[in-house]
Amino acid sequence: MDKDGTLLQANKRLLDYLGFTLEQMKASGIDERIRRDVHPEDLERFEKQLSAGLSNRRPFEMEKRLRGKDGRYRWFLIRCNPLLNENGGVVRWFGTGTDIEDHKQAENRLRNENVALREEIERSSMFEEIVGSSEALRRVLAQVSKVAPTDSTVLISGETGTGKELIARAIHSRSNRSSRAFIRVNCAAISPSLIASELFGHERGSFTGAHQRRLGRFESADGGTIFLDEVGEIPPEIQVALLRVLQEHEFERVGGNQTIPVDVRVLAATNKDLRAAVADGTFRQDLFYRLNVVPIQVPALRDRVDDIPLLVEYLVDRYAKKAGKRIRSVSKNTLDLFQGYDWPGNIRELQNVVERAVVLCEGEIFCVDPSWLAPASPSRTSPNEPTLTIPLVTDLAQRERAMIENALREAEGLISGPAGAAAKLGVPRQTLESKIRKLGINRHRFRTSQSPPGH
Repeated sequence: MDKDGTLLQANKRLLDYLGFTLEQMKASGIDERIRRDVHPEDLERFEKQLSAGLSNRRPFEMEKRLRGKDGRYRWFLIRCNPLLNENGGVVRWFGTGTDIEDHKQAENRLRNENVALREEIERSSMFEEIVGSSEALRRVLAQVSKVAPTDSTVLISGETGTGKELIARAIHSRSNRSSRAFIRVNCAAISPSLIASELFGHERGSFTGAHQRRLGRFESADGGTIFLDEVGEIPPEIQVALLRVLQEHEFERVGGNQTIPVDVRVLAATNKDLRAAVADGTFRQDLFYRLNVVPIQVPALRDRVDDIPLLVEYLVDRYAKKAGKRIRSVSKNTLDLFQGYDWPGNIRELQNVVERAVVLCEGEIFCVDPSWLAPASPSRTSPNEPTLTIPLVTDLAQRERAMIENALREAEGLISGPAGAAAKLGVPRQTLESKIRKLGINRHRFRTSQSPPGH
């Protein structure tokens, strides 16, 4: 095609597929050919992608269904590459079309199977956002089904980020207490001096700042379920009061002398080895036995690799809707990368990576830069050798800022061009410049004395 996209030449393979001569193709004009041969559902998207691609001077690609001379549509991956003159202007565009019909059909079958499997899981077990079908997860859900209708205390163990709270909520939602409160307490997030008041409440004047009586979490959970997350962080002096609640179903508020009966089911979770804590003397043995009536071990994500495609599809769909984006498929290379990664942060880390990728995604195919999952190697990285490995911090703006600044540092402040930050991040120059302005990043501070001026 010429620089404006007008057809100049076509090979025999394309002409045979469409059933036209080159003269007929050239005479019809590009707009008419697009509307005639591209599937109606792909037409608007394809026109926008083609127009945007031709307006730049960089290679681009897109997928579309193209009708052959037999009247049937097949999926093609279209790649367009520019031929530039010495001034950087486009002289010609060279396009190739690769038949990916078999790949798309297999992809659609897998997606349909995943949707059907997820619906089956949700319909049969109603386990909220617990997604997966691996043997390791099925064993856990079988335990949940058995223990949920009882009032037994459950100790849920597992690494950080494995979804212990989801298991607790699933137990509550399938119990006889499901219509009553589910109260969550993060024991690690409460100051040791305040945890007694938080759990059991306090009377007015019981300590400085206690201007009125306050009900604790156990009273709020009366008739329902209380979930003690990170229960291993409860101080020894509070463990005695917790043991009393489990044994006697009663407690006293801080600063009070009235015994308060309570009907609460206790679910607890920990990422610590409580048996080791008992051996060290930091956790009461009798409390451990009271909590560990029914133990449930939640598997790490690396032990349920078969669930990763389902989890990724679920998370991509959720974050794409939140971001107002349409993502049609997940790159096979990305799935292979995810299934080969160790996931030290488990599902929470997977959520962060997926959300980050969705926010930065410019196309309709979900993919992730392999460097995002590379382990940090501070011993091999000097301040003069920046990398694009970005820690997944909590705040989204901080994540974007960290990634953009690392790219600018590596590109020495350059934005456009093959070695620029935009190319390193895989985003259009205009998009990166907009984000830099929005985040208030001074790109000039990354320039060295050897850096060329300009974008």
